[in-house]
Order: sequence, then structure tokens, then C-alpha cells
Amino acid sequence: MTTPSHLSGLQLRSLVKATGELELSLVSVETPQPGPDEVVVRVEATPINPSDIGLLFGAADLSSAKASGTESSPMVTMRIPERAMNSMVARVGQSMAVGNEGAGVVVATGHSPAAKAFMGKTVAILGGAMYAQYRTIKFDQCLELPEGATSADGASCFVNPLTALGMVETMRREGHKALVHTAAASNLGQMLNKICIKDQIGLVNIVRKPEQAALLKGLGAPYVCDASSPTFMSDLTQALVNTGATIAFDATGGGKLAGQILTCMEAALNSTAAEYSRYGSTTLKQVYIYGGLDTGPTEFVRNFGFAWSMGGWLLFPFLQRLGEPAVQVLKQRVAAELKTTFSSNYSKEISLAEALELDAIAVYGQRSTGTKYLINPHKT
Repeated sequence: MTTPSHLSGLQLRSLVKATGELELSLVSVETPQPGPDEVVVRVEATPINPSDIGLLFGAADLSSAKASGTESSPMVTMRIPERAMNSMVARVGQSMAVGNEGAGVVVATGHSPAAKAFMGKTVAILGGAMYAQYRTIKFDQCLELPEGATSADGASCFVNPLTALGMVETMRREGHKALVHTAAASNLGQMLNKICIKDQIGLVNIVRKPEQAALLKGLGAPYVCDASSPTFMSDLTQALVNTGATIAFDATGGGKLAGQILTCMEAALNSTAAEYSRYGSTTLKQVYIYGGLDTGPTEFVRNFGFAWSMGGWLLFPFLQRLGEPAVQVLKQRVAAELKTTFSSNYSKEISLAEALELDAIAVYGQRSTGTKYLINPHKT
């Protein structure tokens, strides 16, 4: 076994208290010794994704955040509204490690030949507890990055890339020929746009601001609809006529957008229908909600016939259904196109301690497009 005898480092943790408070803290933890088939990774880059924010803050009210502790051991507390505590019951009293994915360098290994082959390699990991300076994990959960790729290059090579590829795979497996995506100017949306251009798949991008529309059009997106435009519904309907998209992936969740997409899908299908049906189009229109940028209720007017469905879509259950051989194919594509199709942009690199600064939380906690932060756990 190649490993230091003692290796400890900082880890960011989130705790829900029975008093209705959420506590974020940095703690020093001993790095577990690697088993025969495990490696120890010195984490150098890990992104703050919306899915991470869900665990990090739970149902807490960000506006109630208060800082305490010391510079080397900061702490943040937030109030959880009483009405939201029911959803947090299972977490009460559990100090939870945060961070779905990241990348770094293997600094220690177990004694198996397969594990030892990773020594010194720069790898990406999808294993949880990544907001830490070190992570012990099985070697087969590591993806070796291509020659010349840095940890920052590979930090986001799982959640967003596999989500984008998973959306396309879902579209194909469910018999649709084109798709719709909301919050489309995000890193994930830009990746999906590149995939669809490369694979010649029709994609309708929905954004919320004119500058986001300009960004995607500059990347070659043929169909971009701005939800803030007074012509949004007609623009969306025409884009659906042109592409034939009948499946959508909605990152907002709350509000009227999911219902508006179904309404426009129905209008697009009826515009080319050969005959009238009192029950609406017989073509299935599917909207999957995969995010919660809008935490309000999902609202819709049922004016899109009877052949429709609205449900949830999550990456990890999808990957489990897909099976390991097919997942490996997707991962290898990500590795091969890491600096092109699946490149990520970050607005700021911060340390673990800086992730607990109130000014930083106020920015990345909003989960807005263009404010994606990257944590470097060894940044001082």
C-alpha cells in the first residue's frame, strides 16, 4: 500500500438542528486509509452545482444567514422556516458532507495493482463528500483525465455532462426526435447545445433574458426563445413546429413555464394536423422537471389535450436504469470531449472558507446563470 501514515484535512459539513437552525461549518477530519481497491485523492477543484446547494442549505432561509467562528474555522447559521422543517426531519442531528463531484490528484493507493495504477494521476470523481481537501474512494469511481487536462478542467465532468447526455438518451429511448431545454444559457445548457449541434438533433433553448439569448445564438443555437419577450409563446410554438420537439426538460420547476411548453407543443402539433380531434393531438407531449430554480408551485392550465405527461427526472436514477456498460460509454465521450463539448465556465474560484462567507453565499446561493463558483479546497 502506498499511503502516508496520517493524512487529515478540512471538510465542509451541513447540519440541521432540532431547534430549526441549519449550521454550516469547516471541520478537520482524518482521511481514511485506502483499502486494497481504493485511492486517496487530493481534491483540487469541485463545483457548486444546484444539486449541491440543495444539500448544503436544505430548506433554510438564506436571507437569515449569520456568520460566526474564526477565520480558520468559520461557521454560518440560518433559520429554517417552521413550515419547512417537516421536509428536514430525516436530516435532524446528522452532520452531512457536501459536494457531488470534483477532481484532483491521487496521492495514495491501496495495494491492488488496479488501484496502484492510479498513483499520481489526475482524476475526476463522482462520489459525494467532495467539499474536502482529501477523499478516499474506490478506484473504479475515478475517471482518469486526458493528457494535459487540469483538475479545474475535470471538476464538472460528471453531473452536467452526464445530465445533458442523459437527456438526449432519454429523448431517443422514449421515441422523440427533438427536445426543449429551459435555463438553457447555463453551463449545462451550453453543453446540451453543443451535443445537439454535433449530433444533428433539434433543440429548442428557452432563456429568461435577452443577453442569454445572444450568448446561445453566438454559440450557433438555431432556436432560442426568450421567456421575457412579449412574443415568447408564438416564438416557442414556431420553434416547435420547425423541430418537431415533443419532450422537454425544465430546470425551473415552479411557475407556469412547464405548462406553457405543453400548450405550445399542442399548438404546434395542431397546426399540422390533418383532421380535428376534440381530445387534442394523439402525440404524447412530455415535460420532465429536473430542477427547482423556482421553488413555488408548478402551475398550468390544461389546454393541451389528453396525450401529455409531466413528471420528475433525476440523473442518478436514470444512470442506474441505463446500466454500467452504457454509462461507461457516456463517460468516455465526456473524457474525449472534455475541453470542447463539455468545457465548463466559472465566475469565481474560492476556498472552502470563502464558501462560507456571506457575500459569496448571497451570489452562488441564487443559482443564477453566470454565477457558478468553483471551490479549490487547498486555496488559502
